[in-house]
Amino acid sequence: MNAEPSIQAKLLDLAAVDAELTRIEHRRKVLPEQQEVARLEGERTARKDEAVKVEIQIDDLDRDIRKLEGEVEAVRKREERDRGMLTSGSVGAKQLSELQHELGSLERRRKVLEDDLLGVMEQREATADAHAHAGANLDKAEADLVDAERRRDEALADLAVAQQRCESDRAALSGAFPADLLAAYDKQRTQYGVGAALLQARRCGACRIELDRGEISRITQTAPDVVVRCPECSAILVRTKHSGL
Repeated sequence: MNAEPSIQAKLLDLAAVDAELTRIEHRRKVLPEQQEVARLEGERTARKDEAVKVEIQIDDLDRDIRKLEGEVEAVRKREERDRGMLTSGSVGAKQLSELQHELGSLERRRKVLEDDLLGVMEQREATADAHAHAGANLDKAEADLVDAERRRDEALADLAVAQQRCESDRAALSGAFPADLLAAYDKQRTQYGVGAALLQARRCGACRIELDRGEISRITQTAPDVVVRCPECSAILVRTKHSGL
């Protein structure tokens, strides 16, 4: 394959644009802003789970409170009934003794229930504080995530602008090359990542391997318009006055 040295030299400009496109794509894949979004999404999920867990605890405590309140109310009604019977004067001595004994038992039972109710209500109050704290943490996590998504979107937009600029530059450069040279360059770039590189100080700019004396001698004897390739990585080698030939 043959091409004017000046045309071959322009491959370095094309390679520089393609290298920038590669960097842009790599940056898009490892974007720190996206990694921060992913981290904050996980944190928001954890905060949400924490809030839901506390909500479930509150629901359980509310159910326990309603149950205990119902039991306390039932005992109170039983006490009121027994006291009514005691004050009515309509019960005999044996039933009177039984009612007095039952009232004592009911009073002790009510106090136990009221103590249990107070304990659950205190626990419910503490859990409500924990729920408020969990809600605040969730609000902060969501706000942080919104801010991180904004910064991620701005970074992606900047990359999109840079990519569009590089693609425009590439389109302008591509028109300067013969079809066969551009095809060879694109095939090499697709397969190995770098299509063309400068041969500088006897070293391939693509794979960074220094060519041996025999290869350098062969390239030196090759006409300037002949397209030569690196024997190691097959990249098109662009020869200039810096090539050490």
